Amino acid sequence: MTSNEPRVVVIGAGLAGISTGIALKQQLNCKNFTIYEKANNVGGTWRGCGSDVPGHWYSLSTELNPHWSTYFAGQPELQAYWEGLFHKHGLVAHTQFNTLYKSAVWDADAQLYRIVLEDSITGAKIETQAHAIVFAMGGFARGMYPPEIRGRDVFKGAIWHSAEWDHGYVLEGKRVGVIGNGCSVAQFLPKIAADPTVQVVNFCRTPQWFVPAVNSKYPGWVQTLFAYVPGVMRLYRNIIMARGFTKYLKSKLPKEMLEKMTPSYPPGCKRIIVDVGYLDALQQPNVTVNWDGIDSIVEGGIKTKTGEVIELDAIIFGTGYVVEMGNMNILGRNGRTVEGYYAERGGPTAYLGTCIPGFPNVFTLLGPNTATGHASVIFTEEAQINLAVQLLQPILEGKAKSFEVTDAATNKYDEWLQRRLATSVWTECHSYYQSQNNYDEGSKSELEAKPRIVATFPGPVSYLWWMLRKPVWGDYIAVGAEPWFASMRSARRKNAVMLSVFSALLGVAVGVSLLRADGLSASVGFADVWERVLGLIYP
Repeated sequence: MTSNEPRVVVIGAGLAGISTGIALKQQLNCKNFTIYEKANNVGGTWRGCGSDVPGHWYSLSTELNPHWSTYFAGQPELQAYWEGLFHKHGLVAHTQFNTLYKSAVWDADAQLYRIVLEDSITGAKIETQAHAIVFAMGGFARGMYPPEIRGRDVFKGAIWHSAEWDHGYVLEGKRVGVIGNGCSVAQFLPKIAADPTVQVVNFCRTPQWFVPAVNSKYPGWVQTLFAYVPGVMRLYRNIIMARGFTKYLKSKLPKEMLEKMTPSYPPGCKRIIVDVGYLDALQQPNVTVNWDGIDSIVEGGIKTKTGEVIELDAIIFGTGYVVEMGNMNILGRNGRTVEGYYAERGGPTAYLGTCIPGFPNVFTLLGPNTATGHASVIFTEEAQINLAVQLLQPILEGKAKSFEVTDAATNKYDEWLQRRLATSVWTECHSYYQSQNNYDEGSKSELEAKPRIVATFPGPVSYLWWMLRKPVWGDYIAVGAEPWFASMRSARRKNAVMLSVFSALLGVAVGVSLLRADGLSASVGFADVWERVLGLIYP
């Protein structure tokens, strides 16, 4: 390996980073890449964590797993699957743990990024460079503490966010305050409340829509069928991909709880929660639901807006994540920053959620407007990686220096997105799907009265896949790419010749059949007619 080989840097060793590493090795035979991960391993999270997307879809299409034990796989099984892929594909040799990405600057003359990293243990500064960067950090890298809840620093007990679970703290016999009632709380609250000695107070603000978790187990014979009968597992996965809210709530909750637990906004406005036992847990004698609102956190617990102080030993925030689409801290062409560009557009904006104008050879996985609210993000990330791989191929082959999406192409795509999103269900309530700023506040557009949706895609995931399936080369500014375009033109000419030859051969075959049918001697064969055809072309 020489320093002249184009190098790719991947930020993050989560699911997206692992998937990118596999694609670089398998599709491009790329050896000069490094995955930088701030943690000391590739996973880990709260008790009871799982996926609300079926395991057969929450996995790579190139690495199907016949051994999922249940429909919705739990965290230990998911982590084992992804760690298995990490080692199977030799990504350990390409990964540097305990390394925090800090910044990058585009050097237009050298056509590469100068990157600054930090050793997350020693704090030492590390400098490196790469010709391309894939940001695979995900949108939910950091737990969100609601700013209106004051006093975290004065609490005398244990306090943490579900994204940074304190596995050393023993909850047995403790009074635990759980803040929030979203997806993560719906998973971990039933687990901690299963111990009757733990007294749980769940502080809720907004009711949520739930659907039942039909988490059936896969018998051994079904797993064997998946493993050994060709096509069965992929067919099942595709069926999953293709698949009365109030009624469910009424069936699970007593009348005295139903009114406060029923949302006033339509289903789908916020992420719908798969109920894995949360609604049942709320009715246990050791669980209390509090809707009074939080005034502040005090030394001994939580003070509600009624003035009541609820004494607690521990507080767990299950309040979601900071949706960080603009924390890349990167300086692009002509000094453009991602934060500045997002501010110009009224919120996070990217071409197909993957490329940002002003930033050559940069790819954002699970970027703006790539979530669907109903599908697997793994499938979306695979589609994005497929686009990135096609744009990286000429760079790694030395046939191009860089590709950068144009402002015009991005604006056109974004305007199409926002027109469709302006009438969607996601505008009907406040959620992390939205930006804090309205789209193009200074315009007279009909969109300006609507919040800008920055997280979701306005259509089925299959449509997003279709749009990502291959680059529209005219939408990119190419530098040093004439060898690549020349090779594409040559390939097109070759394909055209092959198509012409095939058409001619097909015509000859049809001609032979017609001539024989018309009484031509049976001794006249395909070669004879082909010779006559060539004689007409080259007399």
